[in-house]
This record gives sequence, structure tokens and C-alpha cells, in this order.
Amino acid sequence: MGFSADWLALREPADLAARDAALLRHAAKLAGPEPLIVDLGCGTGATRRAMAQHLPKGARWRFVDNDPDLLAHVAAGSDQYTEVVKADLAAIDSLPLDGATLVTASALLDLVSEGWIHALAARLRTPFYAALSYDGVMRWAPDDPDDRAITDAFNHHQQSDKGLGPALGPKAAARATQVFSAAGFIVQQAQSPWQLGPKMTDLQQALTSGIAQAAASAGSSCAEDWGQKRHDAASNTQCVIGHLDILAIPKRTHNEVVHAIR
Repeated sequence: MGFSADWLALREPADLAARDAALLRHAAKLAGPEPLIVDLGCGTGATRRAMAQHLPKGARWRFVDNDPDLLAHVAAGSDQYTEVVKADLAAIDSLPLDGATLVTASALLDLVSEGWIHALAARLRTPFYAALSYDGVMRWAPDDPDDRAITDAFNHHQQSDKGLGPALGPKAAARATQVFSAAGFIVQQAQSPWQLGPKMTDLQQALTSGIAQAAASAGSSCAEDWGQKRHDAASNTQCVIGHLDILAIPKRTHNEVVHAIR
């Protein structure tokens, strides 16, 4: 599992626009008046940038990733409220979650296994905000006769092992909702689709290149041609890529919040 800083920078505006605003604000509120937020698979720290305006001054962040290059990007912009930790994300029991008031993960759940989610749900006693999990939906306008076949091949590829066990891929957010609910959490869910127009040509081209490569790896014979056509048409294409955000709240925390509102 790994992503380049360039790709993460390219997709960050689309991610920021896609995140469900109400769920994001609720997650920030649940972090409390003196937050310590642990961000799993932190990348370059985009979750912090997305939440910053909703958190009190002095909110602390513990960024956790297994990629030293991405952690270096985070460290370069760190302050006294920032901690950077290199850790094996597969080792749930040893993840540095102590003291956390909120745990977050963005664009991560679709890369992990069901066992990983079970282990995390069993360990957490704090709210968990997981945004931007790919849900298997792709729509293009204008469409192409091969769109459906490419989507099917890509979705199949997304369920291969990305380093954290057989990935849940498009089923991740729905399955995580079930797992956390069974573990005693109240789970809220919201759609957070990418909506990419011609102004995001560079992102569309990078996206379709990656989709085509994955589809080819999954055995699609039309992937290369499809990728070239989509690359060439990006400046005239509208694209929707489905994602889901979830917020899992321990029942005790949820009840305390409801009582306080009343």
C-alpha cells in the first residue's frame, strides 16, 4: 500500500469538496474541547487541513503512517501540536491510540481487510471518523461502451491485498458500518462523491490512468484503449466517483451528547 505525495496533492481539492460537511463538523465536535486526534494512514495531513476550522486552537494531532516519505511531508509542516509516528498499520494492537479523543482515517478503509476493521472496532473506545471510502460507483458523461466493464474490473482489483489483508474495496464503508454497529457503536453514514469536471482535467487523467492500470491487472482486455480515450477526453468530461463517509460513535459517548443537547 502506498501513494505519492504528488497524487495526494492532486486529489486533495476533490476530497475536500466531497467530504460530507455535517459529518465532518460532528466528528470535530466529538473530539472534545482538548482534542488529541490520531490520524491513521495520514498521508500528508489532509484530514487535519479539512478539519482545522472546526477544532479549537491547540488541537493536537498524532499522524500515523508506514510511509516515511509521506511522514516527512507532515513533519516539514509540524508544530508543537503535532506528533509524527511511523507504524505498521496492520498491527492494530500496537497502533499509538493512547489518549486519543478521536481517531480518523481518510481514503483508507477500502484498502483494508474485514479482519482489520474487526480488530480496530474491538480496540477503539473513542469516536472514529472514516472519510472518502470508495463505494464502487463510477459515472462518466459522455459515457463509453466500455465504462461498465472497466468499472467491474477495477472493483475486482480493489479487493486484492494492498498490504493489510484482502481488501474490502467497494464494500468497505458498508461492512465497516455493520462491524462497528455490532461492536456497540452508533454509526452515521453520508455520501461523499467526487464530482470532477473539465476544470479538473489533470486529476481526471491521473485517475483514469490508474483505473486503466488496475483494470488491466484484473484481466480487462480493453483497459489500455479505454484509458487512452478517457485521457484524451478529460477536458470535456464530467465524472462522478462514489465515496462514503462514516462516523462511528461509542454508545456511551452518543448518549452523553444527546443528554447534553436536551
